[in-house]
Order: sequence, then C-alpha cells, then structure tokens
Amino acid sequence: MQQKISFSSYLFIGVMLFALFFGAGNLIFPASLGQHAGQALWPAIMGFLVTGVGLPFLGIVAMGFSGSENLQMLASRVHPIYGIIFTSVLYLTIGPFFAAPRTGAVAYDIGFSSFVPSEYGKLALFLFTLIFFAVSYWLSLNPSKIVDRIGKIMSPAIIILLLILLIVAFINPLGALEPAHADYKTIPFFKGFLEGYNTMDVLSSLVFGIIVINSIRALGVTDKVQIMKATAKTGVVAAGFLAIIYIGIAYLGASSTGSFGLFDTGGPVLSQASSYYFGTFGTVLLAIIILLACLTTSIGLITACGEYFNSVFPRISYKAYVTIFSLFCFVVSNFGLDNIITYSIPVLLFLYPLAVVLMLLTFLSPLFHHSRIVYVSATIVAFLISIVDGIASLYKSLENVQPAWLEGIIEFLEKALPLYSYGLGWVLPVVVVILITSLLVRIFKSA
Repeated sequence: MQQKISFSSYLFIGVMLFALFFGAGNLIFPASLGQHAGQALWPAIMGFLVTGVGLPFLGIVAMGFSGSENLQMLASRVHPIYGIIFTSVLYLTIGPFFAAPRTGAVAYDIGFSSFVPSEYGKLALFLFTLIFFAVSYWLSLNPSKIVDRIGKIMSPAIIILLLILLIVAFINPLGALEPAHADYKTIPFFKGFLEGYNTMDVLSSLVFGIIVINSIRALGVTDKVQIMKATAKTGVVAAGFLAIIYIGIAYLGASSTGSFGLFDTGGPVLSQASSYYFGTFGTVLLAIIILLACLTTSIGLITACGEYFNSVFPRISYKAYVTIFSLFCFVVSNFGLDNIITYSIPVLLFLYPLAVVLMLLTFLSPLFHHSRIVYVSATIVAFLISIVDGIASLYKSLENVQPAWLEGIIEFLEKALPLYSYGLGWVLPVVVVILITSLLVRIFKSA
C-alpha cells in the first residue's frame, strides 16, 4: 500500500526545494531586470519567469517523469560515456567551479561588504568565506537531515524576511516606473527570457530533482507514477514562491530608478531599498536574507556534488568529497565575484542548450520509442551550436578579438538561424532534427 503524503509534507519539501534554488543571484538578477525594464517591466518579467521558474520546474518534473535514479542515468540515453561527462561537467559547474563559490562571494559583497572599510576588504572576504564554507561543510556532512535543517528552519525565514520588504515596497513604492533601457525598449520579453538563464536554475533542477525524489521516497512512496505526481506538486510549491518573489523584486527594482539611479547590478537596489524603508535595521535585514539564501544554496550544491562523485568513484568517501569541494569553493570565492561571473557565462551558454534538449527529449521519448538515434542527433546539433556560442562568449568576456574563423561561423549562423542573436539559435534546428528522426523511427518501427 502506498504511503499518502500529507499537505504539510508537500509544503516542507517544496519550501526546501525553493531554498535550494534561491541563492543571492536570484535576488540580484530580477532587481537589475526591473531597473532596466522600467515601464516594460511586465513583458520582461514574464520572459524571466519562463526561464527562471518555468524551465527549472520542467527540469524537476522531467526527473520524476523519466524514472531515472539520477541525472547520469538520464543523460546516458544519449550514450553512457556522454552521461558521465555531461553529468560531471554539470555538477562541477553548479558546484565547486562556479555556482557554489559564487554563493560565498555574493553573500559577502551584497550582505556584508558595506560594513567593512575598503582597505580591509580582502581580509574580510577571506574570513567571511572561511566561516561561510565551514558552516556549509558541517551542514553538508549529514544530508539525510536536509529537509529538517533547510525546509523547516532556514527556508521559511528567507520567505518571511523577503515578503516583509516587498510588501512594504508595494504599499509605499519608491517612485514611478521610468522608461525602459537598451534591449528592454524593443524586445523586453526576449531580454527577460535570456536574463533568466543567469539564475543557473535549469542546470540545478536536474540535480535538485533527485533530492526531491529521494525525500519523497523516504516518505514511503515507491510507485513511479505517484513519485512523478508528488514531484510535480512539490515543484509547484517552489515555483510559486519563486515567481512571487521574482515579481516583487523586479517591481522593487523598477520603482527604484527615480530615487536611486541606475545601477550596474541588482545588489545596490536591495541594499538601498532596505536602508530607505528600515534604516540600519534594513541593512541588517538584507544581510540576513543574503546569508540564508546563499548558505542554503551552498549546502544543497555541495551535498549534491558529494553524493554524485561518491557514487561514481566510491573509493573516496562522501565526507572526503564534501571536504574537498568545501575547500575548493572557499579558494575560488576569494578570486572575487567578477571573475567567477566572467568565466561562468561561456560555460552556461554551452551547457544550457544541452540541458534543455535533454529535458525536452525526456518528455517526448515515449513518442519515438526511446530511440537513441533521436537523442544522439538532437544532442549533436545542440552541441555544435552551443560550443560556438560558448567560445564566442569567452572571447568577449576576456575582451579579446575573435579569430577570423570564429567570426565567419558566427556570421553564417546569424544569417541561417532564427533567433541566433538572442542566444536561441539552437532551438529550431533541434526541433527539426527531433521531428525528422522521430518520424523515421516510427516509420521503420512499423515497417
């Protein structure tokens, strides 16, 4: 007999999932979007919600729908070797290489740097990240208690503290919405759509989905259909909280431009607004929000990475992996937030299409009888286009002149592929390849 999950359990797991997704980057990007979108706020935030909430939700559901025990098993539908390589690169990207170190750097930059004299900045960052990742390490050592520690304690604190600030901002707005800037004037939806990529939550969803599924199984649910339904319900809880807070933060940013001016990032928006509404207390409040948001994300990422690599290379213990990753995150975080972001963008432009294609194929798989040729063909097309995007972005990030061969390829792709200039040039070719190969598979299967 299947164990029936209570509403409170759905709520707790959903809030845990929200906290795993919600790092400080999720505070910065919608605030920046709001400032630059201004009067074009609503189409821009709709685009942001598609990639910042909708796609991560689909990633969670895809893991439940697939019935796979982990991401590697799902990615192995392309090829077993691809499964290991893709999964390892994804874990390292959202783990010790970029996203996890970013949690410590952002928590310091936005939440605590304003309290420290500039001449002591590097020392303060060193000490802060040392303590930050020491706490992350301690809480990651026993992942079986992740629901109790995160879902029941830290996550509600994040939601309550944020809602206090956002409710006050709605009741007493900082100012009127200003005209839109740059691409938000002409293509606000697509600009917001692309801005949602920066959260990295699409990649994280393929990892966090396993944590959710394991939490559901721990409650006594074993049937695949019931696991998928339960996964979707908890995903709705997390997605709902994310959407509400993204909309609120974006509105806060949009209403702040007249009072504070236009900032390069969304961090000053939140700190200035907190100070405006609550004074010193507001600054402390923001620091707490940032710290909790970053800490919960860091714990989730380190835990997920430790469990995965321990499963691939079991000779090294889970504790050893957590120790190594925590130390690595501490070191990388001290290179500074700007460097982390600079080197992460090219990797994200490369990985995102591959991750989204895998999610899409997961849902369509029954229609083409799970044929590997469809998985391989679509993945190759996405890989060839996204690798060009990643290399081009790396040259741009490093402010180096692109070689002639790369410029030639980009010029050809811009002419040949719709939406290529928006970073979505891979979409149409992948869809066409899926349709053609799926049709061929069904024809030959029925012959």
